Amino acid sequence: MSLTRNAEATAARTADSRWLELLARAGFIGYGIVHLLFAWLALQIAFGHSAADGDQSGALRTLAAQPLGKVLVIATAIGLLAMAIWQALEAAVGHRAERGKERVWERLASAGRTLVYLYFAWTAYKVFSDAGSKSADQQEALTGQAMTSTGGRWLVGLAGLVLATIGVGLVIYGLVKRFEKHLKTMEMSPRIHRLARRLGIAGYVAKGIAYGIAGVLVIVAAVTYDPEKARGLDAALRTLREQSYGTVLLSLVALGIAAFGTFCFLQSRYRKV
Repeated sequence: MSLTRNAEATAARTADSRWLELLARAGFIGYGIVHLLFAWLALQIAFGHSAADGDQSGALRTLAAQPLGKVLVIATAIGLLAMAIWQALEAAVGHRAERGKERVWERLASAGRTLVYLYFAWTAYKVFSDAGSKSADQQEALTGQAMTSTGGRWLVGLAGLVLATIGVGLVIYGLVKRFEKHLKTMEMSPRIHRLARRLGIAGYVAKGIAYGIAGVLVIVAAVTYDPEKARGLDAALRTLREQSYGTVLLSLVALGIAAFGTFCFLQSRYRKV
């Protein structure tokens, strides 16, 4: 018991580190830039002008191609890694203001965010080092390998179901404005508070739609044995583009993702860290 308490105390002290807080807040800025570039790629896809992957990996590669781009990419990776460490500590010993099931759900959500931030930090590192193929190609290849057996197809289908569920969850999270509980709203002016609320709603709903479509496509890939459909967000955006009024719909999603990127900038200042 004493070892457990000592470990929790050490984790709590680390979570309260000023340097970790500053790096995590910087990470939100990098996360925002990535989503703004992601939104730009989505808008390019909407009008049929993009050959790059329409996902965060494509956004990072676009950033790396700019002057001093690789410096910004590795800085983004460091910030995202700090965010992952912060959320891992929150999952372990955080959310102490919550009680019962609410604390359990918040800690599980932090564990999920830890994996997301670690994935994007690793993606940023690979882009910085010019390693690996495109994200969409990797997902298609991995899906194809998994579907060589019946059990693998079930796993792919399950992964698609999880992804679609995450998409629905993001939409609900945005619509009920649950993100506000993690913001220092008392430090915001009424104008900034209204802006944060609108950006948060639009951003989470847009991301939820994109992830939901991606999840459905992965399920379809498992059912029809077509790995080409399992190309993640890139395939989701291009599929949306092919629908009636697809250009308009995808443009709205792109604007929503841009709203999320801008919301990340506000989080760098007002997020409870």
